Amino acid sequence: MDKTYNHKTTESDIYKMWEDGGYFKPLETATGAPFSIVMPPPNANGELHLGHATFVAVSDALVRYHRMKGDPTLWLPGVDHAGILTQVTFEKKLKKEENTTRHALGRAEFHRRCYDFCMWSKEKMEEQLRALGASCDWSREKFTLDPEISKMVLETFVRMYGEGLVYRGYRIVNWCPRCTTTLADLETVDKEQTDKLYYLDYGTVTIATVRPETIFADVAVAVNPADKRYKSLIGKSAVVPLINKSVPVIADDAVETEFGTGALKVTPGHDITDYEIGQRHALSVVSVIDFDGRMTGNIPAELAGLDVTAARAKTVDMLKAAGKLVKTEEYAHNVKTCERCATVIEPLISRQWFVKIASLAKPAIKAVEDGRVVITPKKYEHMYFAWMNQIRDWPISRQLWWGHRLPVWYCAGCQTSSEQQREFELLAQNDTRAKTDILDDPIVSIERPVKCPKCSGSNLVQDPDTFDAWFSSGQWPVTTLKTSGTGDFEKFYPTSVMNTAYEILFLWVARMIMFGLYLTGDVPFKVALINGVLRDDTGKKMSKSLGNGVNPNEAIDQYGADAVRMALVAGRDNGNDLMISKGQMEERIRGYRNFSNKLWNVTRFVTMAGEAGTGGGDGKNVDDARILDELKITVAKVTDYMEAYRLGEASQELYDFVWHKFADVYIEKVKDRRGDAAPVLRQVLTTSLRLLHPFMPFVTEALWQELGEPGPLIVAEWPR
Repeated sequence: MDKTYNHKTTESDIYKMWEDGGYFKPLETATGAPFSIVMPPPNANGELHLGHATFVAVSDALVRYHRMKGDPTLWLPGVDHAGILTQVTFEKKLKKEENTTRHALGRAEFHRRCYDFCMWSKEKMEEQLRALGASCDWSREKFTLDPEISKMVLETFVRMYGEGLVYRGYRIVNWCPRCTTTLADLETVDKEQTDKLYYLDYGTVTIATVRPETIFADVAVAVNPADKRYKSLIGKSAVVPLINKSVPVIADDAVETEFGTGALKVTPGHDITDYEIGQRHALSVVSVIDFDGRMTGNIPAELAGLDVTAARAKTVDMLKAAGKLVKTEEYAHNVKTCERCATVIEPLISRQWFVKIASLAKPAIKAVEDGRVVITPKKYEHMYFAWMNQIRDWPISRQLWWGHRLPVWYCAGCQTSSEQQREFELLAQNDTRAKTDILDDPIVSIERPVKCPKCSGSNLVQDPDTFDAWFSSGQWPVTTLKTSGTGDFEKFYPTSVMNTAYEILFLWVARMIMFGLYLTGDVPFKVALINGVLRDDTGKKMSKSLGNGVNPNEAIDQYGADAVRMALVAGRDNGNDLMISKGQMEERIRGYRNFSNKLWNVTRFVTMAGEAGTGGGDGKNVDDARILDELKITVAKVTDYMEAYRLGEASQELYDFVWHKFADVYIEKVKDRRGDAAPVLRQVLTTSLRLLHPFMPFVTEALWQELGEPGPLIVAEWPR
C-alpha cells in the first residue's frame, strides 16, 4: 500500500467501477423489502451548494445501507426546470453577456435557449453529484420538462378542472413587478424595513397608513367593534382626502386597535387583509396600481404613470398642501418581497387559475395523523398541521415564458366586447401586452382543439401563462416512477423516504402528499426526513453568493468527498440547523480528511500484521475479546440508528469506535503481538469498513480492494 491515501487518483476510478458495474440499479438478486428514494430535483440553473451536498450525503448513506442489507434499492435522480428562478437567472445572464432581453429574442427562441442553459447546468450538477459519490441510477434520470412528464402534469390539470378542483377567478394575489408574475404566499419573503407612518385626516376620524398613494382606492374605514373610541362612528361616514370621497365606517375584528389610531383605511384592491375585510362586508374593489407597478385609473392627473415610490412622495406633498397630513412617524414593519429577485410585492387583483386546496388538504392531514406518512423530526409535524389547517387556495398560473404552458385556449368568437377582441388579437400576435385576464370562456384541453365547443369557431389561441413549478414538482414521485421503467411504480411506490430541507416543508412536501393521494390514492413516501440548514456564526444561511459558505467543489478537490460528507452528517441532529463559521466548517472537513488518513494507516498496519503471520488470535485474549465485544455493540447501535434515520449518531458512533477504541486503544495494545492478533485485526477492520461505507464510500471501497476482499464493497453484506 502507498503510505498515504490520495483521493484525487482514486475517487473517479472507483465511481466509474461502480457505475460501469451496474451497482446503482436495483439488483435483481436482492430479496429484501424494496427501498426507494426519489431525489429532490436540484434547480437546473447553477451549481450545487452545501445544502445540496447535505441531502446527497444523507440520501446516499440510506441507499447504500439498504443496498448492503440486500433490499432492492432505487435512488432515482432528476432535475427541476425551476420556473421563475431559472427565468430570472437566465434573463440576468442574457443581459450581462449579450445585453439583450427575452422580449428581444421572442418566446420560442427564449424557451429554446433557456432549455439549452438548463441542460448545460444539469450536466455540471451531475458531475458534482458523481463527485460526491451519489449512487443513484442514472439510467432512470428525469427532468421536470421531459415530454412524458409534461403530458402527465397537463393531464392532472385537465382532470382537476373537470372535477371542479381547478377554477379561474379574480382574487388578490402577490404580484412581482420585476418578474411580472403572480406568486403564492410561500414564494415571498418577509423583509423588515423602516418606513414612514402617515396620519391622515379623514374628516370624522384620523387614520394611519404607510401607503398614502393607495387612498384613491379606499372604499371604507374599519374599526374594531370592541374599540370604545369609535363605537359612535360605526355606521357613519368618513371622507377620503384629496378626492373628497365619502366612505362608510365599518366594524371588523381584523382591525388591530394598537396600530396607528386604531382606524384602518380599507383598500381591497391593494392589501390582502383589506381584501378579506371587503369580502366579509361586500365592499367594492378599486384598483389604482397597474401590473407594471405604476399608478393608473381614477386618480389625480399629476400621479398618472408614476411608479409607487414617486407616487407616494407626490401624494404626501399634495396631502400637506391640502392640510390633511396630521403627522408622520418612523414605523418598522415586515414587507413582502419576491423570493427570487427581492422586489417588493404589490398585492393586486388579478384573474388567475387556482386549486381548491381544502378538499386535498383534508386527506393529507389524515395521512400524517394516522402514521402513513411519518415526518421526522416530529416537531415538524406540528408545523405541517398548523399550515395545512389554515391553508388557502393555491394560485398556480404564472406569467412566465419558461415552464409548462397551461393547456388552456380562447376562441375569438366567444370574446364579445371590443376590449376582449382587441386583447385577443394582441394575444394572437404574441404581443406581451395582451391582458388575458379579461378573456372569457376558456377551453381546457391538452391538445389544441379543432373548434370551439361553444360556437364551433376555429380561431383559437393558447393562454400564454405557465404553471407554478411546484405544481409539476408536487407530482414528482408519481410522474417519475410511472415513466422510469416497466414495473417501477408498482414496485417502488410509495417511496420509502423523502429527504429534504424544512424550508420547503410546505412548498413541496405537503403538496407531494396532497398530489400523491389525489392521483394514486396512496401517499408518495412513508417517511419525510427533514434536514436542518447550515448557518454561519451570525445566523445567516451559508451560501456562495454571501461568501460565508464553503464551496463544495473546492472542498472535494482539496479534501475528498468522504471528508465533506462526514462533515455534513456526523454528530448532527436531524432537522436542527448547524451554526458554524466558514473557517470552522473548513476545519471540520479537514478533521474528517484526517480520519480518512487514519483509516488508511490502520489498514496498512493490519496488512503488515497479516504478513507477519497468523497466530492464535481468536478472541481468547482479553484485549481481543474486549474489541470484539465493542464491535458487536457498535454493529447493533449503528444498525439501530440507521433504521431510525439517526445518521448523525450512527456516523459519530463509528468515528469514535474506529479512531479511539480500535486505533488508539486496541492497535496500540497489540503492536507487539500483531501477527498473533492478525485475524481479529482483520475482522474488526473489514466490519468497520462495511459499517462506514454508507458515509465514506470512496476510501472504504479503496481499502476493501487493497485488502483483497471478494467483490466490491458497495454490494458487500451489511454486518449482522
